[in-house]
Amino acid sequence: MAGGKLSARQKMINLMYLVFIAMLALQMSKKVLSAFGKSSEEVVAATKMKTKSNQYLLQTLAQKAKEQPAKYSEKSKLANQLESKSNDFKAYIENLKNEILKKEFKGKIPKELDYESMDKSSTVDDMFFLNGKITKKAKEFQQKIEDYRNYLLNLKIDGKPLSAEMKNNIMQRFNTADVKHGKKGKRVEPWLMANFEGFPTVSTMFKLDSYVNKAKETENEVLSTMLRGQMASDVSVTNYEPVVVLDKSAYFPGEKVTGKVALGRVDSTMSFKEVILNGKPVPKEQLTSGYVHLDIPAGNVGDKEVKGKIVFNENGKDIPLPFVIKYAVIPVPNSAVISADKMNVVYRGVKNPLSISIPGVPDNQVHVSAPGLTKVSTGKYVMDVTKYKGKTVQIKVSGKINGKPVSDSKTFRVKNIPPPVGTVRGESGVIKMPKRNLGLSTVGATLPDFDFDVKLGVRSFDFKVPGQPTLRVNGTHLDAKAKQLLRRVKRGQNVQIYNIKAFLKGSSGYQIKKVSPVIIEIIN
Repeated sequence: MAGGKLSARQKMINLMYLVFIAMLALQMSKKVLSAFGKSSEEVVAATKMKTKSNQYLLQTLAQKAKEQPAKYSEKSKLANQLESKSNDFKAYIENLKNEILKKEFKGKIPKELDYESMDKSSTVDDMFFLNGKITKKAKEFQQKIEDYRNYLLNLKIDGKPLSAEMKNNIMQRFNTADVKHGKKGKRVEPWLMANFEGFPTVSTMFKLDSYVNKAKETENEVLSTMLRGQMASDVSVTNYEPVVVLDKSAYFPGEKVTGKVALGRVDSTMSFKEVILNGKPVPKEQLTSGYVHLDIPAGNVGDKEVKGKIVFNENGKDIPLPFVIKYAVIPVPNSAVISADKMNVVYRGVKNPLSISIPGVPDNQVHVSAPGLTKVSTGKYVMDVTKYKGKTVQIKVSGKINGKPVSDSKTFRVKNIPPPVGTVRGESGVIKMPKRNLGLSTVGATLPDFDFDVKLGVRSFDFKVPGQPTLRVNGTHLDAKAKQLLRRVKRGQNVQIYNIKAFLKGSSGYQIKKVSPVIIEIIN
């Protein structure tokens, strides 16, 4: 189109080509601007979902802090502090974003942003850069990012710093180092100028929204690490405590104290290296099925105690656990002895086993009354308080000793079954697995620390993958739609299964509490 003499017609054709090329460039530019705007909306939506997931984790930590303050109280405090820091960082970014938009649209931000009109760089340039220098406002923005990043890097969970991998992720997400250009990196440009100078406003909006998303994503990783770390610690034998279960709580003079001493979560395959009782080793034949069977004289009337220690081996080291059993030797009683086989409470939704007797009174002459109580064998009862509305229940016992009537009663607390834990492939909390395995795995619910043998079923659950709407799935396995979403998940991303609807098998009238979620990190 250049060189030589051209006719008027050829000149007109050449001019039309130039106009056409300019129109194509303009149209492409508008499409890029719209793409930035739509991407920003997707980032905001992803941030909302991540925030919702974080709330589930915070609620789980708060609930566990109530149930097990020694293990989870400090974690819950740290989690709340982290959420506060993240929310402060988010609020600052949101305020900065609104300030830029007000200047972009001359004072009033429209309800729906016209991304194609946000093509100027002057709005951000005037705020962040002046006469080739970085403004105070821009330095404040960079300082906020660095302060938040340094707070995250200095976090400690149970006195231990974050892993090298997590720290590396934090550095990459909130990196403010100078940018090197060229193959040899000789030309160095400040981070602010390299990322914000000369860029259209819609591009800056996308970057600001991304920082909020990164903050919530990092918060999610830290909260997940708190739960996963404690769960790993819970399975260690060092966290078990000796549990003493006596056959009776009071004894006659001359009787032998009989009962069992075991570690919490009794395992029938567990073997003790040594057990010392009142300074003497217990014979091997009394150490069976995970129990230490007691067989010692009760002694005279008065308060007594049995001291000892259980020694077991873990990782090649002998670990002793001391214990003290206190009991009372009393004269012939004139009141009943009532003890719960499981604990000092009864639960709704299950058959609570109870042992009820009066020492010295034949079983057929012991009369017991209480709501939902049924006798099953000699001295053994079950209590069903599923439909009972009170917070406590009273068990009344009466009989005769040497022709004289005796009666007694005891009050038990009535509690609901604790909140279940969601599982995938039988694992709970934060787990890792390939996509293929997840597609074949079963979603369930369990009560890991509940002493009763109850069966839970699952009706449905919510399935969430990054960047996609939440999908409701019926049943216990991923359906076709869920598997289709799963195919989009990349390695290292987290998939969430939450809002699990569980029910108690064999007791349709009992309402199960909210089930904790499961987070799956996809490894390939």
